[in-house]
Amino acid sequence: MCIAYIAIRTHPDWPLFIAANRDEYHQRPSLPAAPWAEHPNVIAGIDCQAAGTWLGITRQGRFALLTNYRGPGHTLTEAPSRGKLTSDYLTQNEPTQHYAQNIVAKAAMYNGFNLIVGDMEEAYYVSNRDPSIAARLLAPGRHVLSNHLLDTPWPKAERLRQALDRLSLDQLEQSLTTVFDVLKDTTQADDHALPDTGLPRERERLLSSPFIISPNYGTRCSTIIAVHAGGRALLSEISYDATGMATQRHDWPFKIEATTSLATTMGVSAKVRNPLHTGKHSLKSLE
Repeated sequence: MCIAYIAIRTHPDWPLFIAANRDEYHQRPSLPAAPWAEHPNVIAGIDCQAAGTWLGITRQGRFALLTNYRGPGHTLTEAPSRGKLTSDYLTQNEPTQHYAQNIVAKAAMYNGFNLIVGDMEEAYYVSNRDPSIAARLLAPGRHVLSNHLLDTPWPKAERLRQALDRLSLDQLEQSLTTVFDVLKDTTQADDHALPDTGLPRERERLLSSPFIISPNYGTRCSTIIAVHAGGRALLSEISYDATGMATQRHDWPFKIEATTSLATTMGVSAKVRNPLHTGKHSLKSLE
């Protein structure tokens, strides 16, 4: 995944809202978001090459998201898969703070990463490129994570932040269309505003839009995770081909099973649309 907006307890009715794009080489095989066969409480996509994931949530309200840290020339050839950092958290019950601290202890083993893990009570950010190399507790607020440190004001990050900051989360009850439209922003940054991460200028320009389209590499899917204070939750995902055309949509509404702050109801239902269904969807319409 290459960019994610996350709002933690910024709205009395919506303790968690995530809107994210995953960018990857088109030839790299993956599966769209769905409950995992061996861990049915986990709803997430799967990277078939490395068997991890980039973003997911469980029926208990544990969530995790990962981005790579862009740093050409600083690659460990024998490093373990970064996607396991998210999948291990989602499939285990280790307390969030302990998990984040344990990742800090072995962070040097991995190529550059940004990781956010959390539940309905707390969330932590860890990056092995952060000079502090510590598990940082995220206070309630809005954050954007791309391929640099958390809240780095890259042009694409600021475009996404500003657009979603303007959006009222109350709209989630009616439709997710506006959020998906914001995520599909192909506006590239002006050359003078491009970050300098060691890539050729043409490549920096290509990667500077929130939504990326190119024949070999681009945005593979857009994902929304929304959790209501009453316990209703939804993971909704649209997959895209190399031309940026939507190919399928998967909606997974469910109830958070048990937390101290949400209702203790349960049950997962699935509504999968393939090919893409273009109607409006919301938490209310998908119950």
